[in-house]
Parts: sequence; structure tokens; C-alpha cells
Amino acid sequence: MMLNSKSVGNKIATARKKMNLSQADLAKQVSISSQAVGKWERGESMPDIATLNRLAEILGVDLNYFSETFKSNVSENQVETTQKQAAEISTTKVKTTLGLSWNMSSGNWVDADFSGLNNLKDKFSTSNMKNCKLIDSDLSNLILKSNNIVGCDFSNSDLRNSKIQTSNVQNNQFVECLLIDTEFSSSEIKNCNFSKANFSGVELKTSELKSCILENAVWNLSSFKLSSISDVVFNGTIEECSFDNCSFSKVTFKNATLINTFFKGKLKGIQFIDCTADRITYEFLKNGKANLTGLTLLT
Repeated sequence: MMLNSKSVGNKIATARKKMNLSQADLAKQVSISSQAVGKWERGESMPDIATLNRLAEILGVDLNYFSETFKSNVSENQVETTQKQAAEISTTKVKTTLGLSWNMSSGNWVDADFSGLNNLKDKFSTSNMKNCKLIDSDLSNLILKSNNIVGCDFSNSDLRNSKIQTSNVQNNQFVECLLIDTEFSSSEIKNCNFSKANFSGVELKTSELKSCILENAVWNLSSFKLSSISDVVFNGTIEECSFDNCSFSKVTFKNATLINTFFKGKLKGIQFIDCTADRITYEFLKNGKANLTGLTLLT
């Protein structure tokens, strides 16, 4: 989204007047001074992204309304219709139900609340996201490529069939997320909380999974290939999964049941605490010279 202070200022003024708001009225709703609004509208300064989110809510426009390219995609009638709807419906979150041709790729997003987003797909690629909220969002089929995602909250979101490629994913919350059939490739995933997340069918290849919380996550038909796994604890039932030529360091299986799970490669960095496994899984682990202390055979 391309932004220009003069263009943004003109758009704020136009939308404000259509909403029959004075500069003082708008300033009060944004919790700033009317002088600051005046500076925006004269192009002397520009709101940060969090304030633009708030302005979009108040003025009843899509976030990309502030982009220089917005007019070529959306008619003034659409903007006016959206503003009339916004006058009747109060909201505190950025919504994407307007069906407009916005794109949030190649942007810097900080402290923004995008909770409830849907239909993103490839509209967030090559972006930097820091301390953003994407809670309770439908992010299925999302494509993140070359993204830097730090300190964000995706809790309770649907990320099914998504592709996260060559990205840095650190210090994020993915609590109770649906990650079914999601693919992580050539990415770094560190210090994230995946408690109660569903990893069924997930594929993690040529990636790093480090110091993440995996408590009570669901593992079924999950695949790890040529990846580095360190400082994590797996628990619960791990069924029909595979760990193919991965490197392990301080990886613990605790109170876990392993069924039909394939291991290939060196497994010296794995330990077991109160675990059970079926015969075929046990033999895979034995062949990889894993320390089988703490692992017993299912009867």
C-alpha cells in the first residue's frame, strides 16, 4: 500500500466532510488534538498505521482508501455507501468484509488489530508484522512469503492449507489455531506458543522449530523433513507422523504415545519420559540409536 502525506491528508479531509464531522469531532474520536488533524489534512504530517486503522473505522472506509492507487479500484459511490453503513454500525476492529481490492503486502504493520480478518490469501506477503493481533481470524489458504512476523497473536485462528515460506516467525501466539495441512518451508519458527494447536497434516521442511510451546497440540499425519528441532516438548498422541532426516537437540517426548510414526536419521538429541510406542515406531527409534530409556512398548 503506497502512502503519500498530501494524498492521505486530502483523503482524510474528504471522508471527514462526507461524514459531517469537524476537525474537532474527528480529533476527539481519535483522542488527539484538532491541530494534529489539521496537520494531517495539510500534508504536514501523517498518521501511523495504528491510527490509520482507527481512522478507517471512524470514517467508514477500507484501509486501502488511503493508498494513492485506491481510486483506480473503487468508485466514490462505493466509499459513500460504506460510510453510510459505518455511520450505523460501530466497530473497534479492522474488518475485511467490504470486498474491496486492497492488498497489505510489502507493508510495515505495527501494533495493529486485524482480528476477525478473512480472505487474506496472498495479501500479506513480504510484510513486516510486529505486535499485531489476528485473533479469531479466517486465514485459511494464507500465503506468507519472506515475511517477518514478531510478537503477533493468531490465537483461535484458522490457518488451514496455508503456506509459510522463507519467513521469520518469532515470539507469536498460535494458541488453539487450526494448522491442518499447513506447510512451513525454509522458515525459522522460534519462541512461539502452539498450545492446543491442531497440526494434523502439517508439513515442516528445511525449517527450524526452536523453543516453542507445543503443549496438548494435535499431531496426526504430520511431517518433518530436513528440519532442525530443538528445545521443544511433544506430548499426547503422535500418530502416523514422520521425522525424516531431521536434527534434534534437547527434544523431549513426555507422556506421549507414538503410533506408526517414522524416524530416519540420527536421533541422539531425543529423550523420552513416561512414553509408550508401538513396535514399528520402537524399531525406527532403535535403528536411529535413540536413547530408549523412558519408552515402553505398547501391549
